[in-house]
Amino acid sequence: MDSPVLEREYAARGFCAVAGVDEVGRGPLAGPVVCAAVILPLDEALRVPGVDDSKKLSKKKREQLAALLRERALAYALCEVDAATIDAVNILQATRLGMKRAVERLSPPPDMVLTDGNMTLDIAFPQRSIVKGDARVYSIGAASILAKVYRDALMADYAAAYPGYGFERNAGYGTKEHIQAIREVGICPIHRRTFVTKFWDGRERPSSANS
Repeated sequence: MDSPVLEREYAARGFCAVAGVDEVGRGPLAGPVVCAAVILPLDEALRVPGVDDSKKLSKKKREQLAALLRERALAYALCEVDAATIDAVNILQATRLGMKRAVERLSPPPDMVLTDGNMTLDIAFPQRSIVKGDARVYSIGAASILAKVYRDALMADYAAAYPGYGFERNAGYGTKEHIQAIREVGICPIHRRTFVTKFWDGRERPSSANS
């Protein structure tokens, strides 16, 4: 999968700036959903070997690949959609919004957009969604890596601001440790209220660890 086969097929049809788009963080109880869009060169000399669905790669490998992808990309963009927006519009619409914003931040812009899953975006470019695209399409896999590395680093920063939840280990997902912390001390400002109703008693922590 670490070769731009589909992207080259589109290039042969006149689409020379094909963007892959993916998200990370739809399932966690805390933190944003992060979306990435990336346009990669099709030259074999600039290909990044090893690109795959970010979930299949080790942390070290993801970080190595992300550095190469950022260096070689013709364009890439990331977008965070915060917990408050997720609560307001639901996670599906928040993901669509994040993907749309990431695509629209690409410079130069794409002329074709490939998205992971079954997602139709409100964008002005031709698009195609591909189920399991992060494991099947080079540029979508690359987007999943960029989004994952960015979000994991962000959640590690939040772990310092809001200790006790284990964000540096669980990235906001609903681990036993994380759920127990919510039960004991309540939620913090980056929690998704609509995701924690089954075990949250209404208590809230201060806005930062130093408050």
